Amino acid sequence: MDEVDRILKAWARETPDLDVSPLRVLSRVSRLARYLDFARREAFARHNLDTWEFDVLAALRREGAPYELSPGQLIQQTLSTSGTMTNRIDRLAERGLVERLPDPRDRRGVRVRLLPEGRALVGAALADLLAREEQILSGLSAIERTNVADLLRRLVEPFEPNSP
Repeated sequence: MDEVDRILKAWARETPDLDVSPLRVLSRVSRLARYLDFARREAFARHNLDTWEFDVLAALRREGAPYELSPGQLIQQTLSTSGTMTNRIDRLAERGLVERLPDPRDRRGVRVRLLPEGRALVGAALADLLAREEQILSGLSAIERTNVADLLRRLVEPFEPNSP
């Protein structure tokens, strides 16, 4: 019996007229998300990075050479707002991790490019994150991991902007 089982038992006792069965899955997903957030923060802290910094740098790194995106693309990939992204780009530029460049296809546009120091930093942080996440998943077989990933994809899909 885990904490969610105890919560469900209490809710069933206190609200017998409500079907609390959705909590069986979603409370566990919520608790897991919090544990994963703690693990990510810990992995990134070793590299003097906040989670949002990793997210922006990782979006640029995944893009491949020359490792650049528009602020709008970064907003979409990191699920942030325009004002927030402007602030984040400013802070990363101050640290020498990214630079702003004029967009050659749009005189009013800007491109954000990952600098070599940012590329090295996000690479090291990613390696630590993957090692930690491998530990977290170590109790699951390859088939179980695939099944969990497939089920979670189905749950997340309706919320994703580019889903079918």
